[in-house]
Amino acid sequence: MAEEEHSVFYFKKFEVKQTQCAMKVGTDAVLLGAWVACSSAKYILDIGTGTGLLALMVAQRSQAVIDAIDIDMQAYMHAKENFEASQWRERLHVKQCSVQTFADIANRKYDLIISNPPFFMNAHKSSFVERNVARHFNETLTMVELIQAVIKLLTADGSFSLILPVKEGGLLIEEGERQGLFVNEIIRVRTKFGKAEKRMLLRFSKVRSKIKTDTLSIQSQDGKYSDEYIQLTREFYTHLPERL
Repeated sequence: MAEEEHSVFYFKKFEVKQTQCAMKVGTDAVLLGAWVACSSAKYILDIGTGTGLLALMVAQRSQAVIDAIDIDMQAYMHAKENFEASQWRERLHVKQCSVQTFADIANRKYDLIISNPPFFMNAHKSSFVERNVARHFNETLTMVELIQAVIKLLTADGSFSLILPVKEGGLLIEEGERQGLFVNEIIRVRTKFGKAEKRMLLRFSKVRSKIKTDTLSIQSQDGKYSDEYIQLTREFYTHLPERL
């Protein structure tokens, strides 16, 4: 779910330059960054950071040290620039690296890992290589590789949160179960109340527990932003009402 494309996207407390980045600011990343439980995290890893949006959002919402990685050089450069321009620059670090390699060389484990990952499996591929890498599993990262890397990098009581389309989310839940990474929470996201679910906000951990479930609609039946969406994202977007 994409936002209107701009070379710079302005949020309330930071801005995101994204001119040369394959994947622009989108609703998926904003939803995840606003929803994920991060206030008590000490060390956070953002896998596939892109412009650095997710890392910036959790920097705003926590006191954590945040490491961000991306395999793409343009994404790395954008994230670096956006981090250095932010008020949280001392806590934000970015590295150009695949998650497979990073899992082998990292010198710490993380109590929170976040990702807005490549997700369109077996879908039509665009002619732009960078966009394919950003949007497709199996180009440079498979679900199994992602899960295995997360298991290596996550603390025993840490959590892994991400957003995926419904089909891919279901497949990740199944694969996680096989690998020993268990879903603990599922938020089913609809673009409009009464419509089919398009995305799943997912929280995993190494501990099996009763799964919490809920739904979230971005728009209400009248086509306006829903109260729940406004409440969730109001600390970031500049165009939402201050009060419900």
